[in-house]
Amino acid sequence: MDIGFRLATIDDLNALERVGNRLFDYPVKKAQAVVFLKDPRHHLALAFDGDEIIGMASAMHYVHPDKEPQLFINEVGVLSAYENNGIGRKLVRLLCNHAWVLGCSEAWVLTDKTNARAQRMYRGAGGKEEEEPIVLIAFSKEN
Repeated sequence: MDIGFRLATIDDLNALERVGNRLFDYPVKKAQAVVFLKDPRHHLALAFDGDEIIGMASAMHYVHPDKEPQLFINEVGVLSAYENNGIGRKLVRLLCNHAWVLGCSEAWVLTDKTNARAQRMYRGAGGKEEEEPIVLIAFSKEN
């Protein structure tokens, strides 16, 4: 298996649309993808088998007036035929290495407590579980 890894560019738009909801939660919306890919604070690591995208990890880095930049990893996905080959771990490492180049002091991700596979993958990529319990409070426009 000869899988390639790199950060996405606007040139990947057609490949993103082709893989669509086989990899992402929903079909890729071209206009949203263009905004994402053109925003320098949004990052998308891709895994390719030939010209086809078979894995992705998305993130954004953000700045705050009193802290160093940080990277928030939003989601990681690998097509089922390619799972359990270390692709997710490599995508996360690619994002983290990019974050260090950008001057980020840390990277972090949240996952469900019941999602043992994701937790193993993030640990395998070098992440460490925080001791402090986290409380997630969600807001929506319906509330």
